[in-house]
Amino acid sequence: MIRRLKIACAVAVVSLTSTILPSLGASGATIYRVSATFPATLSVNLPLLRLHFSAPTKATSLPPLFAKPSLLTKWQQIGPSEVQAIALGPLKPMTSYTFFIPSKMRCASSCRFSASRPRVASVSTNLTWEVQLLAELKYLPVTFTPTATQSAPSEQVSGTFAWAYPDLPATLRSQWRLGSDNAILRGAVMNFQSRLSLPTTGEADAATWSALLSAVDAHHVNPASYNYVDVSTALPQTLTLYVAGHAKFHALVNTGISVAPTALGTYPVYVRYLTTTMSGTNPDGSHYSDPGIPWVSYFNGGDALHGFIRSTYGWPQSLGCVEMTFASAQTVFPFTPIGTLVTVHA
Repeated sequence: MIRRLKIACAVAVVSLTSTILPSLGASGATIYRVSATFPATLSVNLPLLRLHFSAPTKATSLPPLFAKPSLLTKWQQIGPSEVQAIALGPLKPMTSYTFFIPSKMRCASSCRFSASRPRVASVSTNLTWEVQLLAELKYLPVTFTPTATQSAPSEQVSGTFAWAYPDLPATLRSQWRLGSDNAILRGAVMNFQSRLSLPTTGEADAATWSALLSAVDAHHVNPASYNYVDVSTALPQTLTLYVAGHAKFHALVNTGISVAPTALGTYPVYVRYLTTTMSGTNPDGSHYSDPGIPWVSYFNGGDALHGFIRSTYGWPQSLGCVEMTFASAQTVFPFTPIGTLVTVHA
């Protein structure tokens, strides 16, 4: 007899099913079997799976978790009625582990663990599921259409992905690859993390996965539009701001001079300031300190979009930043939240 067992699992889940196995344990107890595959980057103390009980339960009162392949584990208390198993030793990356849980595992003498939705609590290698969730929340320039019935909006199912904004430049669309890490995905993750006040690492860690699943189930979609900044270093140098996939603003800009060029590529905005002091070293070795630089969005190391007073615009004059008039910078700034992609190209 095979049935679905919904246990909160702190891993990148490839399969999460249960099988009632005969006589596998003390006194012939029924066994729940939960299988999962782990990511390539692992460490000890990795949460493996989580159990919710119907009454207060002490982790110290529970029998050891049996795993195949063999794996040392320990039950950890995370709430009055909730425990999780953590790894005490290294795991083999991309290896499927099976955990056997006696159905008669009880707290005191009258309660059992209950069903719960899976929750990922570690870095997941399932990028397709990550893309599905971010697309459903409208943090990506792609859409997701399920081709199978979902028991919950966040459940991973087969489906189709489509580019949502045909007016966005080909320089961006060419970087999109489903199932692979790329700047588009990292920017979307950073944008989501920023809106939920999570560390904006661009990596889907435990807290991010939990927040993604909860947001999709609650239909908390991105309240803002999908924006993008395209910077051309061809003369005259220009910036184009795309809002919701459409070109909404154009401006002349200055990029880096030959000895301090603005790096070509696509980068997510990672920190912003209404105003700040910029300081550093000039090519001749002298130092500079410019206070009051307005509307600043850093996207690659010390390179940023910002306002700066020059007599002319449209050709290389900066030390790597993308300079524009104060008015242009003020127009662009509200549309460059954390995670917004900036492409600099020839």
